[in-house]
Amino acid sequence: MTIDDLIARQKPRRKVQGIAAALLPYEADGGIAVDAFAKQLTSTHRGGLMNAVNMDTGYVNYLSDSEKQEVLNWTRQALGRGIPFVAGAYIEHQAGDDVVTLYRRQIDTILRFDGIPILFQTARLHGKSPEKIADAYRAICRDYPHVLAFELGPMFAANGEIYDNETVRRLMDIPEIKGMKHSSLDRILELERLALRDACRPDFRIYTGNDLGINMIEYGSDYLLGLAAFAPEKFAARDRLWEAGDPEYYALSDALQYLGNVAFRAPVPAYKHSAAVFLNLIGRIPSDRTHPQNPQRPAWEAEVMADCARRLSML
Repeated sequence: MTIDDLIARQKPRRKVQGIAAALLPYEADGGIAVDAFAKQLTSTHRGGLMNAVNMDTGYVNYLSDSEKQEVLNWTRQALGRGIPFVAGAYIEHQAGDDVVTLYRRQIDTILRFDGIPILFQTARLHGKSPEKIADAYRAICRDYPHVLAFELGPMFAANGEIYDNETVRRLMDIPEIKGMKHSSLDRILELERLALRDACRPDFRIYTGNDLGINMIEYGSDYLLGLAAFAPEKFAARDRLWEAGDPEYYALSDALQYLGNVAFRAPVPAYKHSAAVFLNLIGRIPSDRTHPQNPQRPAWEAEVMADCARRLSML
């Protein structure tokens, strides 16, 4: 893919669908900060983004089924009926090898709260042929109204996998799957996904998960980002500027990308601690604590997050 190809792919004045993966905040005593979580969800919705809960940003890989259901309940109570949200269907730590049954149980729980399920990958399907993966997803999604798939790079989680083009094409053929989050952190690979989408199923959404390349919206990606949890109203403002063709878009996009480059440095999973530090600094959550199993940033993280917040005029 050449520079000319990239320029040709740009889609100015496009309306972007943005989804913020919500951070699950904690009180100073280690309990979940339910009120702060609810306020974050409602402010994200008011700002113009959809919420996604029980994602990596919400520690889904550390939560029990009962805790995940509590999160779904808090989300529905905060948003009220009729407001859509996305929720992760995660089976990696559950017993059993029947992936269809395991996923459908998770999906059924999400649908009870009127959420849109997104399927986290499972290592049980690693190494399977494109045909077998697509057959499993077809059975998992059968007769559901709206399901999202997920490609998660192993730098985020060991159960993740980046598919080959044949697997992606077969997943696009499943009518219940309306879109896919792509988290390889590889721009060229994501552009190939977009080209495949345009050729095979134009209504299929590719949601970038590239927190190091948030301008993928310029080329036709929508987004589902953990970075959007830091400043959802700034992301929504950026999206409106792009749709309007306003050159102020670039300064705001650059400031958000600066935050992404700092927060998503190695080790990548520690970005959730960066998010907690940032949101605590700007007064939106009561502490910078994370789930106890989450990797931590150094003590000076507050200094770099304050610099990012000042650049976004949030401090």
